[in-house]
Amino acid sequence: MSTASRPYPIVQDLIESFADWLKHRRELNELRQLDRFDFDRIANDLRIAPDDLEDLVRHGHHSADELPKMLDQLGISAERLGQVQPLLLRDMERVCSLCQHKAQCDRDLADGTAAENYHGYCGNAATLESLDRADVAPR
Repeated sequence: MSTASRPYPIVQDLIESFADWLKHRRELNELRQLDRFDFDRIANDLRIAPDDLEDLVRHGHHSADELPKMLDQLGISAERLGQVQPLLLRDMERVCSLCQHKAQCDRDLADGTAAENYHGYCGNAATLESLDRADVAPR
């Protein structure tokens, strides 16, 4: 829904933000109710470390929103990468989710300078450099 078609866009945005926060709090509460064995089993099923799973849940489902934008600025199709190397994309999402340089990345993505600057802070830089661009270019 566009801002022009919403009668009170600021209020609507606040309500949506609060709803997202509340949903995230519920997810954290569900996580806390698991015993350690079940939690470790879930992490094992997902093939990630239990500490990483805990961090991923704490950061929320928008914690890797920068990755598709970064891939786009680098001329890499996230959809194509997911088709040819789904496990690699999932690992890149994990790395992005746990990143401590979100502010720098967001600034560079907004300025359109991420392709020139990401080497200095992106945890996925080496992976991005190793990709065969022909395999993951947009079609």
